[in-house]
Amino acid sequence: MSGRNKSSDDSRYYFDWLEFAAADLLAAKVLSENTGCSALAAFHCQQAIEKALKGYTLFKTGRLVDGHNLPWLCRNAARCDSAFEEWLDESAAMARLYIETRYPSDRQQTFTAERLRAILKMAEDMYNFICESVYGKESMRDI
Repeated sequence: MSGRNKSSDDSRYYFDWLEFAAADLLAAKVLSENTGCSALAAFHCQQAIEKALKGYTLFKTGRLVDGHNLPWLCRNAARCDSAFEEWLDESAAMARLYIETRYPSDRQQTFTAERLRAILKMAEDMYNFICESVYGKESMRDI
């Protein structure tokens, strides 16, 4: 995976990526209230972390990275701050949701209320960690 080509229309502002990540988390929460939308809620959790990791990397390096591979994005962030290494397992668990929630499968995908709550908590915890890494703990009260 490489940096975005210069003709990409994607934002070059890290705070845009974090704002869109926050919107994905909100969408996940709203969708989680309807049991028929559990897979969509889980997908938005994955999207939130993907965008937040891209925003963090952009903040630290000034370079917008491409791709959907959360462990790769997390390892990329860990190059800037080794504390991200603690999120590698979570990023791998969230990465599975990218495909699992978007395409039909012959294998039954189950998103119980308990599993979805765990996914939402993981996404919120990761998002908050990323925002604290960017804005600092004191600034988090204003977000």
